[in-house]
Amino acid sequence: MRGWGSSLLALALVGLPAQAAAAEERAFNVSGGALSAALPQLSRQAGISISVADGRLWQADVRPVRGRMDIEDALKRMLAGTGTRAVRVNGTSWRIERRPSPSRLARPAPRRPAPPARVQTQDIVAAEQDEIVVTASKTDLPYSRFAGVATRLDGDELAFGGERGTESILSRVATVSSTHLGSGRNKLFIRGIADSSFTGPTQATVGQYLGDIRLSYNAPDPDLRLYDIDSVEILEGPQGTLYGAGSLGGIIRTIPKAPDPHDPSVQAIAGFSLTQHGDPGGDIAAIANVPVSDRHALRLVGYMISDGGYIDNPLTGQRDVNRVHVRGGRGTFRFDAGGDWTVDLGGVYQAIISDDAQYADKDGPPLTRRSMIDQNATARYGMGSIVVMKDWDDLHFQSSNAYIDHRLFERFDASVPSARSASGGGADVTAGAIDVERLFAPAQIVPMNDVPRVLDQHNKTRMFVSENRLSRPYHDGLGWVIGASFIDNRARQDREYAYGSLRAILPGVTNRITEFTGYAEATVEVMPDLMASGGLRLSHAKLDGGAEGVSFALAEANRATTASRTETDLLPSFSLLATPLDNIRLYARYQEGFRPGGLAVDGNFVRRFLNDQVRTWEAGMRFGDKGKSLLDASISVSYSRWRNIQADFIDSNGFPTTANIGDGRITSLSGAVALRPSSALTFELGAVYNHSKVDDLSPQILPVFDLAPARLGRIPNVASHAVRGSVSYATVIGDEDFRVNGWANYIGPSRLGIGPVLGERQGDYVDTGLALRVGNERRGLSLTLTNLFDSRGNRFSLGTPFVEGNEGFLTPLRPRTLRIAVDVAY
Repeated sequence: MRGWGSSLLALALVGLPAQAAAAEERAFNVSGGALSAALPQLSRQAGISISVADGRLWQADVRPVRGRMDIEDALKRMLAGTGTRAVRVNGTSWRIERRPSPSRLARPAPRRPAPPARVQTQDIVAAEQDEIVVTASKTDLPYSRFAGVATRLDGDELAFGGERGTESILSRVATVSSTHLGSGRNKLFIRGIADSSFTGPTQATVGQYLGDIRLSYNAPDPDLRLYDIDSVEILEGPQGTLYGAGSLGGIIRTIPKAPDPHDPSVQAIAGFSLTQHGDPGGDIAAIANVPVSDRHALRLVGYMISDGGYIDNPLTGQRDVNRVHVRGGRGTFRFDAGGDWTVDLGGVYQAIISDDAQYADKDGPPLTRRSMIDQNATARYGMGSIVVMKDWDDLHFQSSNAYIDHRLFERFDASVPSARSASGGGADVTAGAIDVERLFAPAQIVPMNDVPRVLDQHNKTRMFVSENRLSRPYHDGLGWVIGASFIDNRARQDREYAYGSLRAILPGVTNRITEFTGYAEATVEVMPDLMASGGLRLSHAKLDGGAEGVSFALAEANRATTASRTETDLLPSFSLLATPLDNIRLYARYQEGFRPGGLAVDGNFVRRFLNDQVRTWEAGMRFGDKGKSLLDASISVSYSRWRNIQADFIDSNGFPTTANIGDGRITSLSGAVALRPSSALTFELGAVYNHSKVDDLSPQILPVFDLAPARLGRIPNVASHAVRGSVSYATVIGDEDFRVNGWANYIGPSRLGIGPVLGERQGDYVDTGLALRVGNERRGLSLTLTNLFDSRGNRFSLGTPFVEGNEGFLTPLRPRTLRIAVDVAY
């Protein structure tokens, strides 16, 4: 940590505020007509984000904009005569709102008028509740026309109080949950659609996207840090029609800020953190937007984070063993190819290195774990992308292509826990333990329980994705999209077991899938105040794979270690949205999602598991307009049937494996309410209730678990209920903005996994936090305090999967942590 002190001090002393860059002209070619059609064109051509405060303004008739001019003049020309105005929120965001009435304009000015920066700060607060454009709909559909639950999180909001990656999303959305094995190793779930506790060959149930690029296929959440992000959109429920396989629970789409050829800027952020009962930590990041001539631009992001450890290991005498190091960066070069063609060349790289596991012994002293080995992990994620876009008239074309390389190494403690149990911690080992005699010759085995046993697991994924689509952004009562996509994904899992100085290669598996897809969806206003949407997706996939690291004799048998097949899936969708009153919207929706099958290790052989499918019926109501109403609220209820559930579990040999465990059903009820008594004060409350059951078990599963069907019960890893509340306040103190946000989340009880070995309870805890910032757009000082009451809790009961029942483990919350940070911008 000595190097951190000097780095943070150097960054804190960097420069003084620079002069704002002068407005520069750029070429516009925006057709007139409805605002809903013209605004997306102007937004893309200007490289800015534009929100609309009142959903009724989308039908306003605006003027065309053609020629070279700056952004402000382009907006004024487009909105002339409409009774609206454009308000600048920040360097890359604007908001369109109704002009104040003459009586308000005639109001006497205050004795001390606020400077322009203060006005912009108030606009930022108001912009949190602006009309949402659901870009994840692929037709730029206004939220007032969207039948479903969509959540938009502002990028500046996610970074407020310190960048925490996916944790920032989890703390703000009650319907999104996660496992907590460690950063870069977790699986995400939305609305109760969860399959297992650890990463296996099954595809994720949540689709994750960076812009329009899929982040992964059957790998864990890469936990990319959310620096320089414009927004994050979350669509709940299956999204199979538009997003295909792996979107059973929904999608999370992260939208980075785009390069701007007319606004050079540099931003730096540095923080220092102190963790009670643990080591200090720190973070440093830099963001730069570099124009290249007046048509091209390069945007760069780089960061380093070190989170201090807080778990002690009395067995080895080590303290605070679970430090996590994160290094990463992102770059995008935007090239204006002329003729309204735009090309984005991008790259992403991030490495997460965990020195040791973050779980503790349940029955030992707080925040301690007796382990014979360091259970380190490394996650490396890389992506190269090229995105080509063109706008003409009221159509938009986009081709998104990327190559992804994702590697994960994990080390698990598979030791007999006699040493761990010496202080009362740990658990007994019987059926959950690895059978050493099956791996080594009897003469090689030393009959001692205190010999370290280690299982190393390597997951390597490489994926090529390509999607091409043509869309008509919604306006004049019609929006549609038609597209085709191609995915080639190859995932290999290798495992090695060590018993003292002896090492043995365990069977692994390789899965490869090649998928071709065509899809289309349209949204139509069938009559005033009634919207209808419908779509269809046809996917054809070829799947093949085989066992790795098996003996020569088994490999020669071929049929026992390899398999291949093809499958075709048809996914329809349909929805209705009615607006019986001006501020009340009712909707009903049907969607499907699926995951293709694959191969899993089963002893020295491979087991084939089938594709699974979710069908969801949903209905809901929204009250009020965000940013306009004093009170806005929403409620939705959904019912899902899940066929051939793919799940990971521990087999009788003590190893993770995958199979179709049966069919299930999930009922989910969620709601949210926001109260804004003033433009400075906001109260928010969200809650979700999930009821799930595996009700039609696969016959091949019961002998493995040796238990009655009734004991499988709920689908794992999703709390039966969760509640989130927050309070935000912003004002001006002297010449500085002051902003504070407090939150509390309750996560209800859940089960770790399927079967007796993973049947442990977890959850039932409260997480809290408080963040504040004083400053302006050029500089600021922030203070964040998390886990205010220094609670322990149990976020996740899986320590190592090689101990039966996992009854001795829990994953505590990070202890109370204070972070102090500075940020500067030029």
